[in-house]
Amino acid sequence: MEDIDAIVRRTAGEIALAYRNGETDPVDVTEYFLERIDDAKEDRIFIAVMHDRARQEARAAAERFRKGRPLSSLDGVPIAWKDLFDTAGAATTAGSALYRDAPPKRQDAFCVANAAAAGMVTLGKLNLTEFAYSGLGLNPHYGTPVNPNDRRVARSPGGSSSGSGAAVAAGLAPCSVGTDTGGSVRIPASLNGVVGLKSSEGRIDKNGMVPLSRTLDTIGPLGRSVADCVMLDMVLRGAPATEARRADLSECRFVAATNIVLDEAEQAVLDNYDAALERLEKAGAQVERRPVEALEMASHMTARHGSLVAAEAYHEYHELVDGPDGGKIDRRVTHRILQGKAMSAHDLQSIQAERAAAIARLEQELADAFLLMPTTATTAPEVAPLEADDELFHRVNLRTLRNTMLGNMLRLCGLALPTGRDGSGLPTSILISGLYGQDVRLMSAGLEIERLLGDLFEPTWVRA
Repeated sequence: MEDIDAIVRRTAGEIALAYRNGETDPVDVTEYFLERIDDAKEDRIFIAVMHDRARQEARAAAERFRKGRPLSSLDGVPIAWKDLFDTAGAATTAGSALYRDAPPKRQDAFCVANAAAAGMVTLGKLNLTEFAYSGLGLNPHYGTPVNPNDRRVARSPGGSSSGSGAAVAAGLAPCSVGTDTGGSVRIPASLNGVVGLKSSEGRIDKNGMVPLSRTLDTIGPLGRSVADCVMLDMVLRGAPATEARRADLSECRFVAATNIVLDEAEQAVLDNYDAALERLEKAGAQVERRPVEALEMASHMTARHGSLVAAEAYHEYHELVDGPDGGKIDRRVTHRILQGKAMSAHDLQSIQAERAAAIARLEQELADAFLLMPTTATTAPEVAPLEADDELFHRVNLRTLRNTMLGNMLRLCGLALPTGRDGSGLPTSILISGLYGQDVRLMSAGLEIERLLGDLFEPTWVRA
């Protein structure tokens, strides 16, 4: 029988299986993770650790297993939440100092409640970019989470779900939940070397979640495997089962975009991406390398009219950024929100019309194919230069967000998978995207793609 140190390095689904097999129980596993989290306080990954709730839920799960009555396939498995989700017993800060001393919430967000009903154990609340508005994950109020892939040089953990990616990579939780408005699940997955799933708009209920863009906000899991994300998608929706099944890639078609998404990409990102495409082709998948006009349409739309996220973020937070507490907000976040203030009604109406046209064009271009690109054009950038130069920060932030943000504007679901590491040991990632509502098809393909690519990447948590 393996000891607890080996068991907690398994996937979430495998940890649950260990409970069923009697190898360990939810109490021992939960205590292990709580101890690791407490020892890693200086890494600034968690904003709040919910010891009492976690222990209570773990004891209840252990009792269910003793009776042979687990609630779900993830009963007793620990999970951590981006601090945009209400969790009963803790404040929701949204990564802002303005809400540091807010009273604890009395009830869970909809998806948190679903996870609790499935028996999952809430470890706590994870750090993030203030109001979830950046792809780099820096936070001046709670500190920037450590990217565990480099312990010598502080590097971006990705944003805005920075703690969600870092927690899984660092071995502080087997799975987590973040939000994705412009890449905020997929970017942390890429820069930390974990799996991240962006769901289609409206697939997972957002009730009880702090908004940024009510149009583009989506919820998604981060985990150690695609199978974990499939089960979490099921749990977060409150579904009794999932229709996702491993796909035959010889029956799948992929379009690897050659325009926009490869610009300014680092060589290691391109090399690992090409290696992943070659494996897909050898597995019998049809891979077409060609430009995708809809990407140009979405990019030009934003360049002409501004960002839909900025417009909706200003609508959401104008009283704060224009009020007496505006100076207490991260200046880089304020800068982005105020871009929405400068937009006109014409801009907003143009975005809505042009977005619809770009989505329709993409549906024609892809038909039944998945869209492929590197998740991020670079590996995790160093934090110090970004902190020292706001102009550099905004330039790097836009480059980091570029590929994933196109997916939000084109209403795609997306799955980010590790493809390897660069010469410095930093993770690279491939993004597989499907048209709106094709989440099950995407997850089914992802299960097999992960199997093909699995030996290209050694996870950080295995050696943490």
